[in-house]
This record gives sequence, structure tokens and C-alpha cells, in this order.
Amino acid sequence: MRTFFTADSCKESNPNALNPQSWLQIERGKLPKLSSQSSSASIESLIKVPQPPVLPFYKPVDYVEVLAEIHEELESCVPQERSKLLLLQYQVFRGLGEVKLMRRSLRAAWQRADTVHEKIIFGAWLKYEKQGEELIAELLKSCGKCAKEFEPVDVASHLPFDVNVTSQERILMNGNQISQDVIFTIGNERIICDRQKISELSEPFHAMLKGYFSESLSEIIDLSENNISPLGMKAISNFSLTGSLDEVPPNLLLEILVFANKYCCERLKDACDRRLALLVSSKEDAVELMEYALDESSPILAATCLQVLLRDLPNCLNDDRVVEIFIHSSREQLTVMVGLGLFALFCFLSEVSMNLDSSSDTTAHFLKRLVDFAENDKQRLLAFHQLGCVRLLRKEYEEARRLFEGALNAGHIYSVAGLARLEYIDGEKLLSYEKLSSVISCVTPLGWMYQERSLYSDGDDIRWKDLEKASDLDPTLIYPYMYRAASFMRTEDAQGALAEINRILGFKLSLECLELRFFIYLVLENYKAALYDVQTILTLCPDYRMFEGRVAASQLCTLVREHVEHWTTADCWARLYDCWSAVDDIGSLSVIYQMLESDAAKGVLYFRQSLLLLRLSCPEAAMRSLQLARQHASSEHERLVYEGWILYDTGYYDEGLRKAEESISIKRSFEAFFLKAYALADSSLDSSCSSTVISLLEDALKCPSDNLRKGQALNNLGSVFVDCGKLDSAADCYINALKIQHTRAHQGLARVHCLKNDKAAAYKEMTELIQKAKNNASAYEKRSEYCDRELAKADLEMVTRLDPLRVYPYRYRAAVLMDNHKEEEAIAELSRAIAFKADLHLLHLRAAFHEHKGDVLGALRDCRAALSVDPNHQEMLELHSRVNSHEP
Repeated sequence: MRTFFTADSCKESNPNALNPQSWLQIERGKLPKLSSQSSSASIESLIKVPQPPVLPFYKPVDYVEVLAEIHEELESCVPQERSKLLLLQYQVFRGLGEVKLMRRSLRAAWQRADTVHEKIIFGAWLKYEKQGEELIAELLKSCGKCAKEFEPVDVASHLPFDVNVTSQERILMNGNQISQDVIFTIGNERIICDRQKISELSEPFHAMLKGYFSESLSEIIDLSENNISPLGMKAISNFSLTGSLDEVPPNLLLEILVFANKYCCERLKDACDRRLALLVSSKEDAVELMEYALDESSPILAATCLQVLLRDLPNCLNDDRVVEIFIHSSREQLTVMVGLGLFALFCFLSEVSMNLDSSSDTTAHFLKRLVDFAENDKQRLLAFHQLGCVRLLRKEYEEARRLFEGALNAGHIYSVAGLARLEYIDGEKLLSYEKLSSVISCVTPLGWMYQERSLYSDGDDIRWKDLEKASDLDPTLIYPYMYRAASFMRTEDAQGALAEINRILGFKLSLECLELRFFIYLVLENYKAALYDVQTILTLCPDYRMFEGRVAASQLCTLVREHVEHWTTADCWARLYDCWSAVDDIGSLSVIYQMLESDAAKGVLYFRQSLLLLRLSCPEAAMRSLQLARQHASSEHERLVYEGWILYDTGYYDEGLRKAEESISIKRSFEAFFLKAYALADSSLDSSCSSTVISLLEDALKCPSDNLRKGQALNNLGSVFVDCGKLDSAADCYINALKIQHTRAHQGLARVHCLKNDKAAAYKEMTELIQKAKNNASAYEKRSEYCDRELAKADLEMVTRLDPLRVYPYRYRAAVLMDNHKEEEAIAELSRAIAFKADLHLLHLRAAFHEHKGDVLGALRDCRAALSVDPNHQEMLELHSRVNSHEP
């Protein structure tokens, strides 16, 4: 959703509207310096910060309260309501940007679905969310394990035939003795049928053949005007005798389906429905047969077609026939297709369509249907707000206003952001400011409120103050940092701009922020640093476009590289060691990107890239790199190692272990032993496996590898020795790792000093790490454990400045406040972080504080919200049970 709202300039159709050559000449060293007269305009052309988008997400003012309500309802609701509540939970986590929790909610909805239609929707949604992970399913199958999320549902088995059809002979109402056979004529054809069996097909047939109708006395009945062919009638006659349509070809099945529906032959219709459903294997089948399914109210066929279409998302939305099915089917037809899952269906379709093109007609149509099928206020506010965002993007302002007002009236305070944008468009900037001010004064303010109000502030000082408040309340918002950085550049304070943008890049790897820093470096003519950033951008998103979408990042990378000294392979390795030693993960990524453009062994490099991306909390990009490593593996044993890591990183430790063992059976290698040690440590609950892990890591170190990986192995080996109480062996490992520039080993060595009761040495060790590491928030956090309270407090304040997403400092400060009997301040400290991060440990501690104060309702609320984050957390379950027993 990065480009959900773009600046108008982004919409220029002329691909040459911007010519990078005008400011970045190919000839190295010839780029002109900015003159004082032109510098301001040139900087403005480069340093642009578009307004933050009004996001099409559910963003409640107090998400903890909403999650608690959902959990409470889940405990007592009827099965039919569970998936709706879990879908709402998904939307809350989506608004918070918690991808793992979103998927957990979807999986729970799929697991607890009450109908086959919900199984279809949530199963397809899980498949869509895991795009690009099809390889994982293949690898699991190769290990004899099946990933159920990827498996289609057997629709027919979930929809049993429930019409009560008796086989007993009905009493003849007229008492006449007639033939046991009846002959149906169709054109010149005569089809002899068993009168009794045909009469049992439906009430209309019974009335015709055994009731008061004249046909009940006739041996020959003309069916020529009933749109059934002789072959079709013969198949029906055979079905009346055998109950089977197994040998009937597809075209006749469709004919029989229409006939069965017309004459209310429910058993025949059901058999047709099931047989046709077995024939659906492709999108073309589904599109062709869906029309029959809907027209003839065939639920099994309709649901089967739906499943095929949904599992082909997003591809099938490029087919107008598919879109027409979802847009133009009536409510009754859609109910045949999806039962009571109408809202969930269009939630899914809308999300997929928005990801493809937020402003498309298809997106607008899907969201309109989402509004139509909303059943309660929470569903309505989500639907109204999302459609309002799309109407705003499409410049359909009056309709957008009506929708945002509807969402606001339903309780969605965030929709005021949309209304404020509309007032601003109408020239009512002051009214926009007042709307946000009113919200801020009425509820517990959140970061987005101040960010939004800053857009309508008069004067830089007021705007700056609002943006500082926005960052204080929600440091994850990137617009305030970008705005401040751009402001520094306009006043020719480049170092201030870099410091500001580096603040957020220190804990949140944002493409927009990397792009802005790239342009700052260009203005400073620091092409080497600019190259680092654009190569990192391309690592994260190979198709990324810069200058508001008008220029491919790869093109700019090529141009900038002409101004940087060429690096040989040896240069690259030297720079990689330097970056690795300095714990400069972004720099390391950039170097590896450059190395990948050479003829070096790409499998190993992609693997290194994946490790760095995991450190930088970019799991999707990491998985993409790991899959590329597998694709470029130079040997079978190397490929098996990468497959093992793919399985390990997705939580399949036993399967990862198996791949490692397969690789070792082919060739003993560092990476295979290293993987086996990791996988064994995580797959085994037996503490006695430590000796085996030690042996495996020692085997790894005996195999050829470079010092980057050997340093990591030594560091891990030291950790295992510490866990086993072998402190001298651990210290040796850490010291050897430091000798080959594995800087992170300082942390392990500090731990050893601490366990030997030498906190001063531990503190000194961590100070060395802080001095060497470029990204050192974690080092400050760890050092705080080795000093007195005041120094610890200072270190943890530094951690929060460097990385406000790390939760330990908030917990520590809150615990200190509680020790000093400052309960309200302690709760406020935790609440500060909870406002922007749904963290189990923060919620757990705040619940305990509420319990300590005797605030049962507050404790219960936090317990329930925490159990929405992790329903199986044992300590949380125990606290919830204890607090729940005290509820009035």
C-alpha cells in the first residue's frame, strides 16, 4: 500500500518528464556543483515529501479495547460468529501493520470456520498471503508433510444431501390400475421409464404420474417442449433406477441440471451438482460453469467454482468475466455461491484488488458490495472507510465525504483524516485543523492525529511542534522524519537532514526514507553513500521506482555508479568484512548487491543476503533471497542446505534437519553442519542434545569457509558452552571470533565476564561493542544489565532514542517506577509503547500492574488483548484465569 495515495506529479504519462541526465552526468567528475541561486530550486526538485496517505485500514483509537472485546466475544459466541470476529481481529492487526498476527488471525478463522464457504475463503486468503512461498509447500511434500493452507477443500463432502426422499411406493390416489411403465416421447424418440421410479424423483412427477392429472392414466407422455433431449431423458430414466450419473457426459449433465431444477427433482439435481463439481479443474471451467450454478441454484458446483477462482487470485481479476461474476451476481446468487460469507468474500476481493490498483473501477465495485453486505457497525465502519479512501483517490469527493461521515458515525475516529483532506481540497484549511484539534481534545491522542493536523498548520514552528508530538506518540510514522529532513535540507543543513533520516533508518528500514537519503547524498555529491542506498533499495524491491514513480531505481543506480570508483572482487570482499565488522547491515547489503552483478558464486551471496535481511526484519525479502540462493546453488549438497534453511526459517525444524543430513551424506560442508546444529537445537526439547550441537559446530569449523561465517559459528558455539556452564571454553570461542572481526562476539564475552562475577569487565566489553557497531541499540540494551541503576537508566534511554520499538527499556523503566510505588507512572510508561506496538510482554506486565492496583477490569482488558496476540501463552492464560475469577 506504499503508493495508495501518490502526488499528482506521479500520474504524468510522459516517461521522459524527468531526465536524470540533467542533474547526473555520465562522465565521472563532471557533475556541476549547485550554485547559490539554483541550489534551493534544485534541492526542491530532489527532496520531495508527499503527504502521508489516508490508509484504508481499521485504526481504532484504543485497539487494546477492541482486541479485548473480540476475545471476550470469542469465548462465548456461537460457532457461526467466530470467523467474523477473527476477521475483525485480522483487520485490527492489519491497521497496526502486524503481518505475523494478521496471518495468525486468518489461520484461526480458517481453522475455526463453521461452513465450507468460510473454509474456502480463508484457505484461499492464506494462500494469497503466502504468494511466493509455493516452494515451501513443495519442499514439505518432498519431506512427506502437507501444508494444509495450500490444499483445496472437498466441497461435496461438506455439503451432504439433506432432502428427505422416500423410496416407498406411494398409494395411488385414484385407485386405477395402470401400466408400471410410462413412455416419454421427445420428437420421434420413445423413452420407456419405470413409472414408480420416475414418480419418486419429485412431487411434480408424482402428481403427474400418480395423481389426478390426466397423464396419470396415460402410458405415453410427450415431453418434447421441455428442453430435454432423448439422451438426457434416458440418463434420467437410468438415474431413477440406479441413482447414478457416472457415465453421463458434461453437456448432458448441464441439460439434466436445468431439467431437474425445473421439475424440483432434488435428488437428481444434487447428483448433477456433485458430478459437475468434479469437472471443475481450471479457471475456464469455473467461469463457464458458474453461470449454470447460479442460475440453477447449485451450491456444490457454485462453491467449487468459487474455490478455483479464489485460489487463482490475483491473476483471475485480470479476467473481466470473473470480475463480472462477483460484481453483477444478485444477493441470492451470491448466497448460493458463498452461503453467509458475503462480507468475508468481499473483504478478501477488495484487499486483493486494492493491492493491484486502488483506484480501479473493480476496486470501487468490490468495496461497494462490501458496504452492501456489512451486517454490523464494525463491519460498516471498515467498509465505509475503505470505500471512502478509494473515492478520495478517484477524486469523487462528495461520495468520499458521505462515506467518511458514515464511518465516523459508526465509531471510526480515524476517518476524520479523510474528512480533513476533503475540507482542505475545498479550501477550508482552518476547518481541517479544527477537526483534528477537536479529536485530539476528545480522546486519548495518537501519533497520526498530530501528524494529520500538521498538514494544516500555519507556520513551520506549529507544524514542527505537531510532528515532534507525532513522533513522540508513534515513532513508527515515517512522514515526520522525512518532513524534518527535507526542512533541514531547505535550510542547507545537510548533516541535520542526515541525522533525522538516520534516526528512523536505525530501526525501521523504509524504502521511502532510503530514497530520501539517496537524494540527500546526491545533493552532497557523496556518490559512494548514494550508491549504497540505491543498491539497498534494489535488494529490498528490485522493481522500485523513484522520483514519485517516474524513474526506475536500477537506472539511477547505473548512473550513480559511473561516479564511484570501480570495485574489484577483492575490494568487495574487503568492504564486506569492514561492514560486517562494523555491524553495518545496510552497507553489507549494498556490497553483496554489487558482488551479485559479478561472476561470483551467486548461491552463497544470496544466502548471505538473506541472513542480513532477517537481521533487518525483512522476512519476505529474506525468503526471496533464500529462494534465489537455492535457484543458483552450484551443487546438489549446497541446494539441500538452502532448502533446509527455507524450511527452518518457516518453522519446520525437523524437515530442515532432514535436509541438512541429506546434504552431509553427499558432502561434509560448513553450512550443512551449521544448519544441522541450528535445526537440532530448535527441534529437540532434550537439553542433553547440547553436546551434539557442540560437536556439529566443531565439525562445521573444520570445514572450509570464510571468516564471516566462521565468526558466526564460533559465536554460536560460545553460546552453547555458556548454556552448559563451560565458561572458559565459551570465552575461547568468543575471543577467537573477535580475532576474525566478528564484532558481535563482544556481547557473548561480556556475558561470560558477568557469569564470572566481573560486571566491570562485562561493561567494558559492551562499551567496545557500542564503539565499533554502527547499529548499537541492542548493545546499549545489553550493557544496561552490567551497571548500576542510574547508568542502566541512561543506557536504556539511549536504546529508546535509537530504536523505540525495543520493548525491554519500557518494561525496565515501568518496573523501576512500580518499585518506587509510582503505579500510574509505571502504567503510563507501558501505555506509551503499547499505543504503537502490540506486544505480548508489554500487555502482560500492564495487566499485572492493573491487578496489583486492584483494577480488575483494566487487568482483564489487557489479558484478553494479550491473548489475541498469543492465545496459547501459558503465563497469560494463568493471569487471565486468576483475574477473571475476581471480575464483579
